[in-house]
Amino acid sequence: MAAVYFDNNATTPLAPQVFEAMLPYLRECYGNPSSPHQFGHRAKVAVETARERVAALLDCPADRLVFTSCGTEGNNTAILSAVLADPAKKRVVTSAVEHHCVLRRLEYLRDHRGVEVVFLPVDSQGQLDLAVLAEAVTPDTALVSLMGANNETGVLWPIAEIAQLVRSKGALFHCDAVQVVGKEPLSLDKLPVDYLTLSAHKFHGPKGVGALFVGREAPFTPLLFGGRQEGGRRAGTHNVAGIVGCGQAAELARAFLSVDGHRHLAELRDHLEEGILTAVDAVAIHGRASPRLANTISLGVGDAPQEILLAELDDRDFAVSTTSACQSQNAAPSHVLSAMGLPKRYERSTLRLSLSRMNTLEEVEAFLTVFPTVAAKARRLGRAASA
Repeated sequence: MAAVYFDNNATTPLAPQVFEAMLPYLRECYGNPSSPHQFGHRAKVAVETARERVAALLDCPADRLVFTSCGTEGNNTAILSAVLADPAKKRVVTSAVEHHCVLRRLEYLRDHRGVEVVFLPVDSQGQLDLAVLAEAVTPDTALVSLMGANNETGVLWPIAEIAQLVRSKGALFHCDAVQVVGKEPLSLDKLPVDYLTLSAHKFHGPKGVGALFVGREAPFTPLLFGGRQEGGRRAGTHNVAGIVGCGQAAELARAFLSVDGHRHLAELRDHLEEGILTAVDAVAIHGRASPRLANTISLGVGDAPQEILLAELDDRDFAVSTTSACQSQNAAPSHVLSAMGLPKRYERSTLRLSLSRMNTLEEVEAFLTVFPTVAAKARRLGRAASA
């Protein structure tokens, strides 16, 4: 069997159909969409077709989408747009478990621009208390920025309910939906968000391209200034091939969700979880009592150092992770698991297994065959190292 990839929350393999759709725009269709000749026109049509495809996945008007380079750019753009909109509103509400691109941006605004930032706690299952959220949104709140699903645990939040609550309080609402789009059904026609971000490489599209939904009444300030691309909302020459790939990936994701593909993926995930819980003692699934992404397992393997688990699995051709890819070089414990108040034994003994629609039952069974041995060895080596 080829190496098995269970790290799809970090990035996903490029779908073959996406690769084929991109190829012409890396070779013969190389025009700049801003150019007035036939080469530019063809590229512009490709960009707008992709925009329509992403809009169909999100169930929103195409003209509300701004193509970006990634989720980080989209999140930063949304936050700055909201904070700069009304000088009288200097408060932002977020959570303690957001992606670091949200946390670091808000920490900067707090430390250097006088913005008051409220970091909401979560419980042991990774859930927010909506009563605490409601109390935190005061009249001087410019923005509430909350993720749709956690990138480490897969825990889902009731975004529709949160969006209605925030709107009733008169604040703007931004949702980092990078881990949701393409994995779970989502209709912006029924979701009163002001800003929502996505990234193509999380649903079998290319890296280097994402999109930001901006509500019709939402204030907007460009992050990048220069040309008039994206209706003056995002300067810089379009990444045409990447945008075409994003559109094709969105179309494939829409087809996947239309046949309840996420439910089938959840069945595969559940089979993997049950197999681990049956075969290995003293393990925990973090956030298991909460609604979760269909593809994600946050697995605590008590007393087994995660660096040993990772190395042993990698030696056996299984790719998993411990935390978000952006933080994989950080030696500190996961801020998400710390915020959940999990027992210390899991702080450095947790793996993230994240599947995709390309994974198979055969791969899951292969993992279940080797994992008990890997866990036992990691615990043995961990005890020896601490003796």
